[in-house]
This record gives sequence, structure tokens and C-alpha cells, in this order.
Amino acid sequence: MIIQVSPQAEARLMEQLGERPGFFKLFYDTDGCGCDGIAVLLILNERDSDDVPIEAGSLPFVINKEQKIHFEPCLRLQTENNFPSFRLSSDSTIYGNNVKVHDLRDVANVTSESTEWSIK
Repeated sequence: MIIQVSPQAEARLMEQLGERPGFFKLFYDTDGCGCDGIAVLLILNERDSDDVPIEAGSLPFVINKEQKIHFEPCLRLQTENNFPSFRLSSDSTIYGNNVKVHDLRDVANVTSESTEWSIK
């Protein structure tokens, strides 16, 4: 799996990662969203045991191996000036024009599979 990250999106993601270690996790959230599901990006301290790497240039991206079915093998992640979220797309679909990043590194003992966090 590959995510082609635009230079502007890469700079914004690196800024959100900061100097602290962490991983970006592409996550398809279906919990309480009132729809089929939405794509989100999580920043986590550690990879889960079922996570596999995503090729994304210099950015540390992973995805749960079971969640790969929700996405095509080649994705694009872009952003625009003065817009706080990202656009995730492929050649055949748009996964979201308002993909948000949720930094969960300060939430103790929470993994992306946990139900103790929610999208706001």
C-alpha cells in the first residue's frame, strides 16, 4: 500500500508529529459516525500487533491489516492553505475532503482499537 503525500501535506503532518516519536495510522472509523465510516489519521505512540507499514515517503504510516480492505492500494493525501484537514483520494474515489488528525499520544493506554476515544 502506498500513500502519495503532497509536499504541503507532508510539512503539516511533520509539524503535528513534532519532535516526539509516533506513528500515523490510517484508520477507517465506523463507530458512532452515523454513516458507513470515515477515514481519519491517528497519531499513536506504538504500532498495534496487526499493523503493517504503508509506504509514504519519509512519514511513518501504518494501517491495521484488516482495515486495508477499505482502501485502494495507491492513495493520495493533500491539503490546502488555511484548511485544517486533509483530502484522501485515489484514482477512482474520494475517501474524504475533511480527514482529520487525532493525536492520541498523550492518552495513556489507548490504541486505535480502543473504544475509549472518540472523534469530535
